[in-house]
Amino acid sequence: MNTETIIITHKQKDNRIEMVDFYNEATKDYKFWSNDYNMHFGYYIPFKTNIFKRDEMLNEMNNQVLKRLKLPKNKALLADMGCGMGGTIRYALKKHKALRAFGVTLSSFQVQKGNHLLKDFKGTILKENYNNTSFSSNTFDGALAIESFCHSGHSIKSFKEAFRVLKPKGKLVIADAFLKKEETKLCYGGRHVYNKLCNHWSLERLGNINSVVKELKEVGFKNIEVEDISFKVAPSVLHVPFAISGFILKSLYKSKNLKRESLHNLKGSFYALLSGLHLKSFGYYLITCTK
Repeated sequence: MNTETIIITHKQKDNRIEMVDFYNEATKDYKFWSNDYNMHFGYYIPFKTNIFKRDEMLNEMNNQVLKRLKLPKNKALLADMGCGMGGTIRYALKKHKALRAFGVTLSSFQVQKGNHLLKDFKGTILKENYNNTSFSSNTFDGALAIESFCHSGHSIKSFKEAFRVLKPKGKLVIADAFLKKEETKLCYGGRHVYNKLCNHWSLERLGNINSVVKELKEVGFKNIEVEDISFKVAPSVLHVPFAISGFILKSLYKSKNLKRESLHNLKGSFYALLSGLHLKSFGYYLITCTK
């Protein structure tokens, strides 16, 4: 498969280069967050998931996304639009034996390490941009994007590409943080947290949830369901200060200097925690829609 040439603005190009460097270097540190290399937040269900076991909540997020995809029980094809190390893909393949999955990422490190972790599964990670993949149209039964579309600003380009590669009646599920109001209407504190979050996690921007729903409709998606799961995600977000402290202490114990990318990752995690305090400005949502 050949990746087509992508035309991007100067700002987007700078962001893309920074993002690739960030994930090539910082991904190595994600073991401190998740043994399964789940590079996202979790989903807490009282009396089902253990609030003290982070990976259990992170895998429950994978489970919730897969439930909403409603993939066929026989042979099915899944696309992960921004798969990271393939944590969600591996979870899906363990649950659905007849499933085949492809993931895309711009990070060479994630491709190499992720495919190694997938060597015993029917899954493949490709070095491609999820806004412009080499997949044929009408290929996949389902597509997911967990905390990935934010890196290109929840662009309508991402929605169009997901729509293109999905089969008719195929579903797209997005799990991500969004703004609840326009960026210009954020209070001083909210704007400060937002700018720091985007800077340290190399995010183009966060989309406004209402604008995102409108654009999904414009692309052609139907039956769009939006769930605010901020309070279900919050328990995993509260793990951030403990994970950061543990990572720093472990690194200092091993006499390691923290890489610039690692520092950005840690600071981004801190501002993600602070964003949870601005409930009028930020929210975490699950969006399910059908082609």
